[in-house]
Amino acid sequence: MPRKGEVPKREVVTDPRYTEQADDVRRRVTKFMNTVMSCGKKSTAERIVYGAFDKVADRAKEDPIKVFERALGNVKPKLEVKSRRVGGSTYQVPVDVRPDRSQALGMRWLVAYARSRREDHGREARRRDSRRREQPRERGEEAGGYA
Repeated sequence: MPRKGEVPKREVVTDPRYTEQADDVRRRVTKFMNTVMSCGKKSTAERIVYGAFDKVADRAKEDPIKVFERALGNVKPKLEVKSRRVGGSTYQVPVDVRPDRSQALGMRWLVAYARSRREDHGREARRRDSRRREQPRERGEEAGGYA
């Protein structure tokens, strides 16, 4: 909370891939990519999001943007509780959530749930391959590069 007035909202760049969609939807996809992004790795976040959208298009045979919008609509909160102190006691008072906060919370919750899932994504196969390379070969050579 700054002391000197309101901080202006930054304009989010529209998504370059889905040009046939409306601008607000494209901005939402970019915002979701920014939520997925960690340590400033935008290209990795793009690969994750676009890969997920491609999987949705293959499996659901439906527009991935519509599926994303539906999922975000299901997750976004409508109400939240705030603590109000009246007299000597504290009450939990339900308050409507602002649309931009609702969208940010929904995206954050989607990413947090996806990260908490225990999916493999080929990590186990890579781990097995690396273990094979670490074992000595039959001819008595040390593990390492393949000659």
